[in-house]
Amino acid sequence: MLKSYLKIALRSLHKNRLFSIINVAGLALGIAAFMLIFEYVAFEKSVNVFHTNLPSLYRMLEDRPSGDMYVQMAPAVGPLVKKEFSEVKAYCRVADGAANGIVTIGSRGKNSPAGTFREERMAYADGSFFSLFTFPLLSGNAASAIAAPNTVALAASTAKKYFGPENAVGKTLTVNNQFGKTLYTVTAVFADMPKNSDLEFDIILSLQTLANPANLNGNGWARLDGFDGAYVTTFLQLAGHSSGKLLESKINTLKQKLDAQDKSKYLLQPMSTMHLGTSTDDPYVTAGSLSFVYLLSGIAVLILVIAWFNYINLSTAASLKRAREVGVRKVVGAGKFQLIGQFLGESFLLNIIGFAVAIVLVLCIQKTYNDFTQKDLSLSSLFAQPSWMLALALLILGAFLSGSYVAFSVTSLPPVQILKGMSGLKLNAGKENWLRKVLVVAQFSVSVILIVATLVLYKQLQFMQNKDLGFKAEQRLVINGPDLGDPKLLENSSAMLDHQIDALPYVKAFSHTGIVPGNYYSFNASGIVKQGEKADRDKKGYAMGIIDDRYLTVFDIPLAAGRNFTVREAELAWEKSGKLMVNEAAARQLGFSSPQKAVGALVSWGQPFEIVGVVKDYNHQGLQKAIDPIIFMPRRSGGRLVLEVAAANMPKQLRELEALYKAAYPGNPFEYFFADQKYNEQYNTERQYSQVFGIASLLAIFIACLGLFGLASFMTEQRTKEIGVRKVLGASISGILALVSRDFLRLVIISILIACPIAGYLMKNWLADFAYQTELSWWMFASAGGLVILIALLTVGSQSLKAALMNPVKSLRTE
Repeated sequence: MLKSYLKIALRSLHKNRLFSIINVAGLALGIAAFMLIFEYVAFEKSVNVFHTNLPSLYRMLEDRPSGDMYVQMAPAVGPLVKKEFSEVKAYCRVADGAANGIVTIGSRGKNSPAGTFREERMAYADGSFFSLFTFPLLSGNAASAIAAPNTVALAASTAKKYFGPENAVGKTLTVNNQFGKTLYTVTAVFADMPKNSDLEFDIILSLQTLANPANLNGNGWARLDGFDGAYVTTFLQLAGHSSGKLLESKINTLKQKLDAQDKSKYLLQPMSTMHLGTSTDDPYVTAGSLSFVYLLSGIAVLILVIAWFNYINLSTAASLKRAREVGVRKVVGAGKFQLIGQFLGESFLLNIIGFAVAIVLVLCIQKTYNDFTQKDLSLSSLFAQPSWMLALALLILGAFLSGSYVAFSVTSLPPVQILKGMSGLKLNAGKENWLRKVLVVAQFSVSVILIVATLVLYKQLQFMQNKDLGFKAEQRLVINGPDLGDPKLLENSSAMLDHQIDALPYVKAFSHTGIVPGNYYSFNASGIVKQGEKADRDKKGYAMGIIDDRYLTVFDIPLAAGRNFTVREAELAWEKSGKLMVNEAAARQLGFSSPQKAVGALVSWGQPFEIVGVVKDYNHQGLQKAIDPIIFMPRRSGGRLVLEVAAANMPKQLRELEALYKAAYPGNPFEYFFADQKYNEQYNTERQYSQVFGIASLLAIFIACLGLFGLASFMTEQRTKEIGVRKVLGASISGILALVSRDFLRLVIISILIACPIAGYLMKNWLADFAYQTELSWWMFASAGGLVILIALLTVGSQSLKAALMNPVKSLRTE
């Protein structure tokens, strides 16, 4: 029986080769897009789930009255919470970013000379790190790996990079960062942290190293018993079945007792929701985007549904040709459920072939797709997650539903009615025609929405990249400052390098700074108020930027009032000079009615400071965010050297600058970037959105047009005699083209009218998330509609023209 069904199915597919090819192509593209997108979704859903203690792990957040939520907090908070509440089994403070610097390795033997490495994936952490989090140790003990000061744990790949095949445990290395030059002993090697982890480090230094004041390099804000410097992320492991919400309430009650004026609150975020959150309106800080995951999932399903719509469309159109076959088989004794099984079998066979072709397509473009997403994705990663079962169930359900309509509708007709001919099928044909129209409208409505979304995303991206930001970033070369060397010698070398750079003809200006537009600030602070006012009860936050007297000149940032820092003030630094500058946003937040009123006023921040100038607001961060209140502090050495350079002969300039840098700072790597390129990296998410929607639009239109091509082929075949008669009676080719295309174009126009309001509503809500946004323009909707009409005309017109050019005598013979 099954063998007979398979033979009939294969004969049917071979007989209707055009429909079969179109169906397989549409299904393969739809399924391939679905699988690729769900690889990404499965990866995002898998982040952090490998931690054994995940159900009991929480991240502490600080919610300020200003509405800002901070991940980093003072290091003294974690130990206090552990001491006061028995619900806390353990805590771990992680200071990522604060540790980054240069690692130097002594001689590693004959074949392994000393090395210097700039590392950007370093962190300080408590000794409980490997007990709380599931990062397997290849050597060393989890409980004691980094518990002692001046100890370090290395990722396996980093240990191999530093020490080759030798056992790294017991070896020493030197870290040069903002806390000075410190010697560490390797006590553990851990397996490289997986890509699906929000914690990704290659080097973990013992946080207890900073408990020794001698290791702070004068950075008193980093004291582990301090409540001022906020630079650690605090994780808590709760005991037993303790409630996170109840503990959160207790912590805030204690906080109010200790400082009744501080209105900020601590929040406990389950680590299981740290990456994507609990919902799209989750207020907690997350590393990923749940809304983007939902958006991708929706696009994947839409593309797949469009492919199934194609199958239903073409199957219902072709069902009239197979109606007589069904009638004959019923007369000779075939049962209804046998016929239903036959049709469903053909549907599953087409879907299986489409699935096989889709897998080949995925394997062919997997590497390109991984480069695009910047993630290590594969089909195995998709099937490693429980979500693959849902995806497979969806594929099976879709295959069943897409084949069931034809199976049940055609087999339900009485054989007598079928054998009477086409007149007996008018009622059923009318129903099928109505269904086909609905499906075509739905397909092209989705296509128009995706095209409009692509155009809006592109325009918003162009708007953000071209808007006047209030500063100049082009041709600004940023060079990382030195970390290796004696501070006194580095100071002398810096002065010598400044003199050499100043003499270069292609350097127009240069500055030493701790901040660069598009990057983070030097740090954040609160508790800054006008002199004589009460302490800041609302803990208003300020972005703090360390700059010298030339920063504003290099980036061409104007003043709104007052003056710039002097050379002397930059040399003395803010602690001794007692001078600050603020931007307009900070002046307003401090309570000054105008920039002029702020100039000369005193503010209190541990000591009195005079505001000497107000900087005009500029977009230090991307246009997704409003302008932060910034306080600028004078200091000559800020960590980075920014040069305004001429555009000509850049490779030669870089070689010359590298030679001067290495001569001034021996052993320090020459690392640089251009400020405008770095700034535009903030728009990578929007750029990725635009590319995803663009690709989805192309796929949706192509698959929909495959169906339209098949329908046009079927309709022109059905109207061959009519077209022949019209040509004999004198109809022109253009008239026949209009006749055949009219019905399809009417459906496309209806889809445009339906899609445009929906697309406008969706994109207006999306743009609302940007502090600075472009406007929705009529041409976006007109372009999307015009493009769809043009593609539909070309698709249908090719078949219409073929029918119109056919010899009418031949057309009439075919009837």
